Amino acid sequence: MVFTHGIGGAKDLPIPAEYAIAGAGAALAVSFIVLALAWRNPRFDGVNSGRPAPAWLAALVDSTVFQVVLRVLGMALFLYTGWAAVFGPDLLVNPTFGVFYVFLWVGIVPASLAFGPFYKAVNPVRTIHLVFSRLTGGDPERGLVGLPARIGYWPAALGLLAFVWLELVYPQSTYLGPVRLWIAVYVAIVVLGAGIFGSGWIDRADPFEAYSTLVGRLSFFGRRPDGTLVLRSPLNNLDGTPAWPGLVGVVAVLFGSTAFDSFKDSSFWLQYTQTSSLDATLLNTVMLLVFCGVVAVSFAAATMATGVGEGSARRALPDRFAHSVVPIIVGYMIAHYLSYFVEVGQQTLVLLSDPLGRGDDLLGTGDLQVNYWLSTHPTFLAVTKVLAVVTGHVLGVVSAHDRAVKLLPRRHQLTGQLPLLFVMVFYTVGGLYLLFSA
Repeated sequence: MVFTHGIGGAKDLPIPAEYAIAGAGAALAVSFIVLALAWRNPRFDGVNSGRPAPAWLAALVDSTVFQVVLRVLGMALFLYTGWAAVFGPDLLVNPTFGVFYVFLWVGIVPASLAFGPFYKAVNPVRTIHLVFSRLTGGDPERGLVGLPARIGYWPAALGLLAFVWLELVYPQSTYLGPVRLWIAVYVAIVVLGAGIFGSGWIDRADPFEAYSTLVGRLSFFGRRPDGTLVLRSPLNNLDGTPAWPGLVGVVAVLFGSTAFDSFKDSSFWLQYTQTSSLDATLLNTVMLLVFCGVVAVSFAAATMATGVGEGSARRALPDRFAHSVVPIIVGYMIAHYLSYFVEVGQQTLVLLSDPLGRGDDLLGTGDLQVNYWLSTHPTFLAVTKVLAVVTGHVLGVVSAHDRAVKLLPRRHQLTGQLPLLFVMVFYTVGGLYLLFSA
């Protein structure tokens, strides 16, 4: 079993990169033209839209029993994986790596797309905080002090950056020691912060919960302000994303790190890091920050160039538009990790039956065979990945356009969006180039 991921080189993909890039750029340009001519008024309402979910479904989801079952399942997997991490072999056959890098990091996307903010419902750290609060007689929602609004999602952005650095840069990321240390620090920071600021800290600081909540905005399930469970279109759901400070930082890390993952496997970068006199870890760290920084700066500059407002009002624009990058992130996650998730995920399911490496079959999955159908059908895989990227960008353009129509004065509704369109075309062309040429 090899824990690597990525789309691979152009030799594995029969679709020429030039056609894919040209098609993606044309799709964005056509989308903008159509929207500019036929979409003059806002259509998305992420607060009041949607129809109430069936009564039986709402009763099930809101029931205490259902919520407790989800928390127990999340905590059980956490403890089971911790058992493997502490007592299992320090080898890649230890399922800890698969649970951490595959089920948790990549699996958040399909689970959240299907069920909404999935990780919040099973988050073991949230369960630990709840238990501690009950034992001490405190209110889990309230802490010792209030959480300043200006903090926003910045702690989650830093947590995501720490995770992708461990996964993509740190040379010993496939040893149990660093993984155990990272998880211990993560749990400590989130639990202690929740004790100080209340459970709102988990919303803002837990990198996996913030990630899941953002992706969950593209599901069909949403909530109205009064808590009613509703069914609505994913783009209506996405429109209701709160524009908290630091939201641009979160999407910049998610998108920039995925692009860097393709870049670091390119022949140019591999040759440069191997021949350079500088430490490869340092070079990769700097380049990871560069990729995330380019996304953040280019997106912030494009949204602030719309000409809306002055001072603080203009500085708030990047976070108000940042939700439009979420479909792009999902598209690239599918393109970049599809075969990795399906195939290594199956391997992880097999290994979970033998957490200590003794030949056990505790879960009855030890004899399952991994299906490599995706790897043996490169044309289907390539087309799926291109469609995922292009679809993500088109949905991003639609979301950004609808938000622009809400915010921009009528005389600037077209010209004000041009910088953002150019940036999204740049993301499309640059991202696909990395995916097909790395």
